[in-house]
Amino acid sequence: MVPETQQKTFYVETFGCQMNVHDSEKVIGTLLKQGYRQVETVEQADLVFYNTCSIRDKAEQKVFHRLNDYKKFQAQGKKFAVIGCVAQQEGEKIFEKAPHVSLVAGSASYRNLEKMLVQIEAGERRVTGLDDRQTDQTFETEFTARSNPHRGYITIIEGCDKFCAYCVVPYTRGKERSRTFDSVLAEARQMADVGYTDIQLLGQNVNAYADPAGKKSFAELLYAVGEVPGIRRVRFTTSHPRHFGKDIVDAIDALPSLCDHIHLPVQSGSSRVLKSMNREYTREMYLEKIAWIKSARRQIALTTDVIVGFPGETPAEFEETITLLHECQCDGVFSFKYSPRPNTPALSMIDSIPDEEKSKRLHILQERQREIQRANYEKKVGRILEVMVEGKNEARGQIVGRTSQNITLNFTTDSTSVPEVGSYANVLVTRSFPNSLVGELVQ
Repeated sequence: MVPETQQKTFYVETFGCQMNVHDSEKVIGTLLKQGYRQVETVEQADLVFYNTCSIRDKAEQKVFHRLNDYKKFQAQGKKFAVIGCVAQQEGEKIFEKAPHVSLVAGSASYRNLEKMLVQIEAGERRVTGLDDRQTDQTFETEFTARSNPHRGYITIIEGCDKFCAYCVVPYTRGKERSRTFDSVLAEARQMADVGYTDIQLLGQNVNAYADPAGKKSFAELLYAVGEVPGIRRVRFTTSHPRHFGKDIVDAIDALPSLCDHIHLPVQSGSSRVLKSMNREYTREMYLEKIAWIKSARRQIALTTDVIVGFPGETPAEFEETITLLHECQCDGVFSFKYSPRPNTPALSMIDSIPDEEKSKRLHILQERQREIQRANYEKKVGRILEVMVEGKNEARGQIVGRTSQNITLNFTTDSTSVPEVGSYANVLVTRSFPNSLVGELVQ
């Protein structure tokens, strides 16, 4: 074994979604397997990785600002790697913008990471891993370095074939490609065997999952993972309305281990804007799916994504989005101003809505949604909910928990015995806020 002082060191910083977080876990596992040692700061590292996101312009700019800040370390012999969506989007242009970068690799090429590391160690100054979107390969590794010992991710489908007008993902993540049913189930069982009780299935369009063997649907996969002994909670994100069937709601109704929470991005409440976005459903079609969720025997929490100020969105069409949120009664909304992204069809549309107006619409939407959430969360006061313990807020003297509906529930206890992180506890809800609940441990 190589002494620790002689091991090459690495640092990873991750930007963006859960897919990126889990990709980083797999990248870290690969590096550890290759004999590298992970460190906590850029200053300590021989090799610095930035796993990047390009969903919004600000995320992309943040990466280049970070690279610019750290070019001062080049003289120390450090090497820098840009991986993920910005890497695939910008390609070798990154070398021009940041000459101190040695590796540029998109997410579809991570399976070749070991080979790229060898090239870097051999002294190659510019190493690239940039697959086109036609790849059929997924990134699977048994060396995933999971950052949480109780809650873990499993990627079941990579890439996207939807080509929404505003979205860069199909160009940075490649085409949709699913893992086999058996490989997903085997990974879930392995995680359960080492103590994981909360599993989240991931994909850009997770419910577009299609078993390559052609035998199992997404709903059947949910049933199978939810029935693995030891697993108490199964979540999934992100769903696309186009693939959302009633069989998913039926599965949640039938199996208590499937969490009573669905994230179903709508993006706009206007059918005309949805058509312009190339979302391939109408307001009415989306509301039909919401009706399935609302009619379930279990009370299923709903969250969504919304873009305001998409090119051509009129004030009346923005108001349609507001009325849709009132109809849906979402428990949470991730809302953003439209920003143009490279290579997307929306770039050819006239973005005539001033940024000031976009900000105004975003503020209105967030305030209306805050009112909805305040009313929804107040209804939970007096109920006893099960939480998974996530940590402790020392400043407030509270234990941090999360419900099956993915709501943060902070609680106190009179007992000297504090529930351990990763355990489950029943909590009486005593107060509510627009984004969280407060309660007391039920002894």
